[in-house]
Amino acid sequence: MPERRATMPPPSDIVKVAIEWPGANAQLIEIDQKKPLSSIIREVCEGWSLSGSEQFALRYADGPQLYITEQSRGEIKNGTILRLAISPTRAARQLLDRIQSHGIDARLEALKELAKLSADPTFATEFINMEGIGTLARLVESGTHFGEMLAFTLTAFLELMDHGIVSWDLISLSFIKQIAGYVNQPMVDVSILQRSLAILESMVLNSHSLYHRVAQEITVGQLIGHLSNQEIQTYAIALINALFLKAPEDRRQEMATTLAQKHLRSIILNHVIRGNRPIKAEMAHQLYVLQVLTFNLLEERMMTKMDPTDQSQRDIVFELRRIAFDGENDPIGTEKRKAMYTKDYKMLGFINHVNPALDFTQTPPGMLALDNMLYLAKLHQDTYIRIVLENSSREDKHECPFGRCAIELTRMLCEILQVGELPNEGCNDYHPMFFTHDRAWEEFFCVCIQLLNKTWKEMRATTEDFNKVMQVVREQITRALAMKPSSLEQLKSKLRSLNYSEILRLRQSERMSQDDFQSAPIIELRERIQPEILELIKQQRLNRLCEGSCFRKLGNRRRQEKFWFCRLSLNHKVLHYGDLDESPQGEVPFELLTDKIPVSDIKSVVTGKDCPHMKEKSALKQNKEVLELAFSILYDPDEALNFVAPSKYEYCIWTDGLCALLGREMGSDLTRSDLDTLISMEMKLRLLDLENITIPEAPPPVPKEPSSYNFTYNYG
Repeated sequence: MPERRATMPPPSDIVKVAIEWPGANAQLIEIDQKKPLSSIIREVCEGWSLSGSEQFALRYADGPQLYITEQSRGEIKNGTILRLAISPTRAARQLLDRIQSHGIDARLEALKELAKLSADPTFATEFINMEGIGTLARLVESGTHFGEMLAFTLTAFLELMDHGIVSWDLISLSFIKQIAGYVNQPMVDVSILQRSLAILESMVLNSHSLYHRVAQEITVGQLIGHLSNQEIQTYAIALINALFLKAPEDRRQEMATTLAQKHLRSIILNHVIRGNRPIKAEMAHQLYVLQVLTFNLLEERMMTKMDPTDQSQRDIVFELRRIAFDGENDPIGTEKRKAMYTKDYKMLGFINHVNPALDFTQTPPGMLALDNMLYLAKLHQDTYIRIVLENSSREDKHECPFGRCAIELTRMLCEILQVGELPNEGCNDYHPMFFTHDRAWEEFFCVCIQLLNKTWKEMRATTEDFNKVMQVVREQITRALAMKPSSLEQLKSKLRSLNYSEILRLRQSERMSQDDFQSAPIIELRERIQPEILELIKQQRLNRLCEGSCFRKLGNRRRQEKFWFCRLSLNHKVLHYGDLDESPQGEVPFELLTDKIPVSDIKSVVTGKDCPHMKEKSALKQNKEVLELAFSILYDPDEALNFVAPSKYEYCIWTDGLCALLGREMGSDLTRSDLDTLISMEMKLRLLDLENITIPEAPPPVPKEPSSYNFTYNYG
């Protein structure tokens, strides 16, 4: 037999690719990454007898079809299909001339091509250097473009500006007026309206001076009017949020009042939350941002200390006492009652009986706690009086101190809802019930203070148990919020079911795997079961990787998101990935995923701040939410595939699956949770026959040997 020679792997700096040119057979070549790109392009041009190689460039044939530069050439993989195209400089010059031509059809085609090419940073740099953005701005300002032509013009403008090469501050007032005009007109094409709203949002977010100009041209009422149109709801709410976020502090409350007068909350509730379409991730994010910005209006009161010498502030405390003890007709400040103020304040549950104003000097919650108490006393007077009187009349040391509880509860609610913190870029955690009432915060407090009073009685707590009660109440509230109640009534229902007994039961159940089964035989059984369960979890993770997941590309505008998909081959040997135009509804076939990485090439998986894309993007480094969902695959030769998972669950699935592929330990929170749950279930099943039987700590003693072994059994 002839001797078989081992095939040597190709050098790491040699990449085998196919290069296409219209009307010609593709060239299959090996690119030497050490050679200048211009030399490679010249050789390709010579293969098709094309002169002037400096007028050409290489682009990817699939996906976004980006130009290849000296900086990006390292991303070319074996088997990639490239395309020879005119250089970005030549393309920019040609398109600049064509968009100014007199022929309408030719101009439309040029703008359509420009809208697509503008996403390419290499082309964008060349086009911008030729004053291309100024040309597009003048075309918009002229008011001569309509319909599809205008939509492509605005798309190209927005894509070019998004590269951050040109400052938004250079945009003229006439351009802003023209864009604002499209938003204010009653009958405008949806595509033009979407792009106009997106441009205005970018102006507000990226330029302090443009915020004021946009705020002068656009009224909140005009934006709210667009919320009935499902195609542009997200864009309209995003611009409202941007105006809200960038407004000076002294104008935010004024803007919030305007939004309330225009019934923004009820319109969002009826047309968005309760609309006939499911809420997509971007809309959920914008609702979350609006919720955060609305609650952040409370920050000023939350951080304002009460001035014990301010009579107007002290009058609010007097009012709380009057409503609880005097009734409507008994005037405040009579000599008869003044001597009893201290006793009344003690019954109200304040720590400082002589001067309760001192209870509100700690921030947070500051004056916000007093605001909440006054709202309860005036708007839910019967509830307020009942809570105060039923506790002030007790003599068994189990009275619930209303004042102290209300102050601590306000602080707790501020922590749970993160009042004063900026929105997280990757968070979609909005609560529908906060859009069901104009005074949602105050009503939420009123529900929770009744819960606290009820839980206090269920626990038969005393003053010494104050912190324990608050811990239980926090758990009740966070568990109820996690169920996403759609209304305050539904919240009350869920809190009723989460009484103290239920919390104890849930705690006991959750501690089962930790506190139970501590005897030596059970521990040994657990250790024997664990490898089987880990293998089961590993197979589930790998199966999920084979199904694949969709990831959002970083750095894109949210409403024009770009996606990519990644999945593991069925034989677990190759990771396939590729760009998508939109988020897929199901599994993406391997044929559509043009790029791949052999699992054998993967060196390691890194997470969080160690990821290459987290080191590069300083803005993202500040975003804790994004940082917690980031991970990267490092593979030969010194390459990285960067991910930001859409959720914590997907993050755990992928990091576990990749670690399993590399033969490493799966260390995510999800694995620990799954392991505890499955082991607990398996052990309970195996121990069913031993229920109510005490398992001894030590094995039973071996019986003595019999006196003889002369055993017989007569089968007859």
